[in-house]
Amino acid sequence: MAGPAVIKDETLALCAADLAQVLQDWQQYLQFEKHASRHTLRAYSTDVTQFITFLAEHLGQSPCLNDLSEVDIRDFRSWMSRRTMDGASAATRARSLSGVKNFLHWLDKQGIMHNAAIKTVRSPKLPHKLPRPLYEKQALTLVTNSGDEGWIDKRNRALFTMLYGCGLRIEEALLLTLKDLPRDGFLRVMGKGRKERQVPVLSIVENMLEQYRNACPYPEAPERAIFLGSRGKKLNQGVAQKAMRDLRRELDLPETATPHALRHSFATHLLQNGANLREIQELLGHASLSTTQRYTEVDATELMRVYKNAHPRNKQDDTTPEESG
Repeated sequence: MAGPAVIKDETLALCAADLAQVLQDWQQYLQFEKHASRHTLRAYSTDVTQFITFLAEHLGQSPCLNDLSEVDIRDFRSWMSRRTMDGASAATRARSLSGVKNFLHWLDKQGIMHNAAIKTVRSPKLPHKLPRPLYEKQALTLVTNSGDEGWIDKRNRALFTMLYGCGLRIEEALLLTLKDLPRDGFLRVMGKGRKERQVPVLSIVENMLEQYRNACPYPEAPERAIFLGSRGKKLNQGVAQKAMRDLRRELDLPETATPHALRHSFATHLLQNGANLREIQELLGHASLSTTQRYTEVDATELMRVYKNAHPRNKQDDTTPEESG
């Protein structure tokens, strides 16, 4: 995994020696045993850092493990109130609480320390958000756009075709190396928590990859990333996202057209065309079926939209109401 643990020295300096040590041990666990992504590691570290900073100010001393075990519901509420006053959204506060709960759960599981109050802290209520896929025509327009056919355009088209054709997360695609290229019609993908899955690969995906590789000016080696930036290094996620923004403006696509929306589109379009949830769960690498079930809500929402727009009676109700009788 790229990047070391990110609990900073100044945070550790706020803690008593016993708490500082377990913070470092927890980070090692997340990084090397849990195989958390660098984004999760950074987020959890930020969340716990903010909590430790608050606790040091709240107690007026360097907190130790014993202090952490005695934090009660009022203390947790004070911390969440502080986060609100600092301008943190409900989603940010929920994530902050999740990071602290992860740390305390790990301490409990290791037999180091138990905090009874953390289980009583309720997460802020979040609005129910559905995935926002593209329509099939929009997705196909995006992945078949040819640009000016330079190697960068071919790279972008190959990447976006893979995201839509295989349902990959952008990070999963960018971590692929040449030794991971599809074999016998399948692609091996390392997902979250270092869980490997096999994804079928359409011939169009393989064709786009071949066109890009033939045009790419940099030499190939098994350990080299498939998708490269202009200087020959592994493509940065932000560069891929900017390429998508430029392309959606050029093609007059909605702002919801993002790399991750192609993964949502993959799942939604499979469901609309008869795939079952278990199959989609396997293809996406979801640990829980409940995560995949969100796409049934998207499908139902789209069905209602089509129904309202197409049903003759609904059109009649919108224009010339009839007398009841």
